[in-house]
Amino acid sequence: MFFEWLHPVLIATALALAVIGAVRRANLWRAGQPDQVNLIAGLKAMPKRYLHDLHDVVERDKYMSKTHAATGGGFVLSALLIILVHMLDIDSKILAWALLASSALMFVGAIFVFKRRLNPPSRISKGPWMRLPKSLLAFAGSFFILTLPAAGVLPEGFLLQAGNVLLTVVLTALIIWGMGEMFFGMSWGGPMKHAFAGALHLAFHRRQERFGGGRSTGLKPVDLSVVQEFNPGTSEQQVLGVSKPKDFKWNQLLGFDACVQCGRCEAMCPAFAAGQPLNPKKLIQDMVIGLAGGDDSKYAGSPYPGKEVGNAKGGPEQVITEGLVSAETLWSCTTCRACVEECPMMIEHVDAIVDMRRFLTMEKGDTPNKGAEILDNIIATDNPNGYSPASRTNWAADQNLPLMRDVQQAEVLFWVSDGAFDMRSQRILRSFVKLLKAANVDFAVLGDEELDSGDVARRLGDDAAFQNLAKRNLETLSKYKFSKIVTTDPHAYHCLRNEYQDLGSDALNGVDVLHHTTYLNELVKQGKLKLDSFNGGTVTYHDPCYLGRYNGEYEAPRELLRSLGIQVAEMERSGFRSRCCGGGGGAPITDIPGERRIADMRMEDVNSTGAELVAVGCQQCTAMLEGVVEPRPEVKDIAEILAGQLIEEVH
Repeated sequence: MFFEWLHPVLIATALALAVIGAVRRANLWRAGQPDQVNLIAGLKAMPKRYLHDLHDVVERDKYMSKTHAATGGGFVLSALLIILVHMLDIDSKILAWALLASSALMFVGAIFVFKRRLNPPSRISKGPWMRLPKSLLAFAGSFFILTLPAAGVLPEGFLLQAGNVLLTVVLTALIIWGMGEMFFGMSWGGPMKHAFAGALHLAFHRRQERFGGGRSTGLKPVDLSVVQEFNPGTSEQQVLGVSKPKDFKWNQLLGFDACVQCGRCEAMCPAFAAGQPLNPKKLIQDMVIGLAGGDDSKYAGSPYPGKEVGNAKGGPEQVITEGLVSAETLWSCTTCRACVEECPMMIEHVDAIVDMRRFLTMEKGDTPNKGAEILDNIIATDNPNGYSPASRTNWAADQNLPLMRDVQQAEVLFWVSDGAFDMRSQRILRSFVKLLKAANVDFAVLGDEELDSGDVARRLGDDAAFQNLAKRNLETLSKYKFSKIVTTDPHAYHCLRNEYQDLGSDALNGVDVLHHTTYLNELVKQGKLKLDSFNGGTVTYHDPCYLGRYNGEYEAPRELLRSLGIQVAEMERSGFRSRCCGGGGGAPITDIPGERRIADMRMEDVNSTGAELVAVGCQQCTAMLEGVVEPRPEVKDIAEILAGQLIEEVH
């Protein structure tokens, strides 16, 4: 009979086409640059990463978590059983009933996908994604019916009876439709592409440390030795950063293909909300266009604010900023990592943006607005604003601070950072020094031996300047003995803790790098600071991006406030979903215009709590929030709040 062999042939054909498509897609990824990945270990770890690490992010949306578990789990199990039951024709009631159960589970999940798509949030891409629920239903429903005879629910040969030809034709059409989306479309292109690419992305992720509860947020260093090297067999010179899609690492290209276009990154992006020309979801889709070639005419999601869809064109060999993505889109990013934190496929948007900035800055010298001036200042004076290095200790002329060059060793090295040159930040530094002295801490500072941490240079794409500063700072640090480095600047804290380690020095081996709120919290718990209760009204706390999302420190600042009797009035966007102040990633320097200021939006979040005081733990956040036009709540660093409640020294 015709239908006896039709379905096995259809399944085999769909699988063969899927394999061909997978090889074709893999060849697109292989156009990227090499990156060392343990392929076997990654494949072994992939199921756990998919079921645990990825699902932990999806779990934040309970509706989609359960939907994803039913649909995705049902599909994977159904696909395996379809091969056994209907292609290899294994006669087993157990397998047939298992297939009925898995396809039923998938069908239920697909109903919930269908329900969500009836009125989808604006962040979700439409277009081809709107057909996905129907394709899921067609796949699950058709194979459920096809399996009924094999499970003994319907008589054997029921679908082949003369009176059931129409049913069989309809069923076959549904099978072709479902397999076309689920097998063929998974590797050739379509909404289900994210499942195939996403699984491999988890296996070969560029940041393996993120899995199993780990954290990996430091930017990868640029190999500066490639400047004079040429690709073997070509006349093309290597470039610093990423000029063309093929300049990305191969597993970065794979990661772009894993995007599910859910738009959770878009919903969290402060630049997008402010009307600046950045949408992280659109950016990743443009990178997909770049790796495969083509244009964005079929993109069915939100555009970059102020820019129409349909003008982006690119290919693996085309310079990205010449037709695919505008430079101002790249410079709009505050590097806050809200997009990365929220992405259920664990895509690294910020890495990609900074890689492309590196080309613009180091190869083209094209850093907008005050960017070039700031970088020149860093090179000339070792600080972004061009102050005389000798004036770095002027703020502490009356503080009698011990210098490392004099004492040679101390328990704590206080890393002052460039707040030393800013009058507002100096108040924070003085408050912290007051607390250190009250707790009788053995500490010292580097004085004018301390250089800028390099954070601004690195986020602006000048990795050469960053590495130069970092190596010189490490050389200085290697001369002295200390067990802790403590700083009031989360950006310097991040560099010292997470990015200096890649530069081959052992100067920080065995050294704890701490944010001042973490260290002060230790001192309070040890009873070394005696503090009075705070009676100054309602207080909310703003989580700095480089302290929270970058380094996972959310509790110490809140514990310090609670130690003063403060019940923090939390903003809706707090913790790992805190809204950026707009001050990171060199954004105030590049100053890409939008419809609103990010700091103004953050102050609206503050106002919604009714707070009279905003507690912060970052000098940059203080500056940005205080830049909001009054009337507004007062803004104070936690060190300032604690210093104001200090009763007496406890020895």
